[in-house]
Amino acid sequence: MKNSSEIIHIIGGGLAGTEAAWQAANRNVKVMLYEMRPTKMTPAHLTEGLGELVCSNSLRSDDHEYNAVGLLHEEMRRCNSLIMTAADKNMLPAGGALAVDRQGFSAFISETLQAHENVTIIREEVAGLPPAEWENVIVASGPLTSEPLARAIQEISGEDSLAFFDAIAPIIHDESIDRSIVWAQSRYDKIGPSGTGADYLNCPLNEEQYHTFIDALLSSESHKFHEWENVPYFDGCLPIEEMAARGRETLRFGPMKPVGLTNPHDPDNRPYAVVQLRQDNSLGTLWNMVGFQTKLKYRNQAEIFRLIPGLNNAEFARLGGLHHNTFLNSPKVLSADLRLKKQPRLRFAGQMTGVEGYVESAAIGLLAGRMAAADALSEQFELPPATTAHGALLAHITGGHLGDDSAKLRSFQPMNINFGLLPDIEVKKPEGVKRWRKADRKKVKKKAVSDRALSAIDIWNKGQ
Repeated sequence: MKNSSEIIHIIGGGLAGTEAAWQAANRNVKVMLYEMRPTKMTPAHLTEGLGELVCSNSLRSDDHEYNAVGLLHEEMRRCNSLIMTAADKNMLPAGGALAVDRQGFSAFISETLQAHENVTIIREEVAGLPPAEWENVIVASGPLTSEPLARAIQEISGEDSLAFFDAIAPIIHDESIDRSIVWAQSRYDKIGPSGTGADYLNCPLNEEQYHTFIDALLSSESHKFHEWENVPYFDGCLPIEEMAARGRETLRFGPMKPVGLTNPHDPDNRPYAVVQLRQDNSLGTLWNMVGFQTKLKYRNQAEIFRLIPGLNNAEFARLGGLHHNTFLNSPKVLSADLRLKKQPRLRFAGQMTGVEGYVESAAIGLLAGRMAAADALSEQFELPPATTAHGALLAHITGGHLGDDSAKLRSFQPMNINFGLLPDIEVKKPEGVKRWRKADRKKVKKKAVSDRALSAIDIWNKGQ
């Protein structure tokens, strides 16, 4: 592999920026990685560590055969992803999900990049447009991009950045949870990586308790937005009070659904609703309220959440909160190789591009890092096939699937990876099977799409 005298400047030490740095540095390209923390902190980060996880410690499902997120995990592993290596080395029991110890995860990423001979980490803010002499730049500053840089990007792109708020879920101290009420069980007893099938704590509510809780949510005071903050939420991260306002039963079909769970304290009566807690650190001393992101005012949160059986005396290590999130109208302003059309020396990665989720952000960082390295080495870069999860995400954010549909370009919104982004595939009823149910066909199709994707990513990866 050739060496390059060109330096890649990467702005942002989150999951996308660190993954991009790792991928580029491993291709014998020098990388300057800029992270403004701790010189300048954000409203959501607590540490100066690279790759700090903010709103959850879960990287979601790790099932690479039947879940699109798990498929993306596996593709990244096969592409030597730093983020996935850090996750695998710091995983916690979480049923079928991949949850990690936050501190260990961040420490591994920080130490690995600090030790890399091609990476220099600079702790300072890039306030405004990067200097003109930076010819190969990746902006991976994430949803909490500093205002001077955000303004510069907005001005040069010629498009208004869209904005929404991510809400952070509360974390509870283990010793304050009433184990005589809650029980340990994963939904459907599913055993995942480093799990046992009993990886969540479950808090049961009967019908009266559920409606009392909903009444408290609906009547409680929430954070009031300024006029400039009045923007829509991304549906994948709605605050619980927003969900409750959309209908009294909404939460029972969302984060409080009782399906796949049996209360051993009362096995004859199915709970009307259930609140799940997921382990948040390797010691098991902290638990995250799954799906309970909120914009409730601090003074109201503890009182309302203590209405949940088993949490009557809960002590909170962290209450829920908000942070500002911005992203580009990427199909209009970015090219297929993630370059800003109006200034191609700037390439974007991570959540700013319009992917939603930790893993998706890191995956786009992986692609951006390889693209930038190819430029530095004067090599051709082949885009990942559309049949892969990486290719499907890239197509979503760069508009390759939209053509000239200006209405769809205007309505661009962030997206998690899902099978709907990948090309369809025809499947046939297996020989000897008499009853071919819709659910069976759907499962077979997911497996076929995943198998096709992994075959394609292996071929693509060998050529890069």
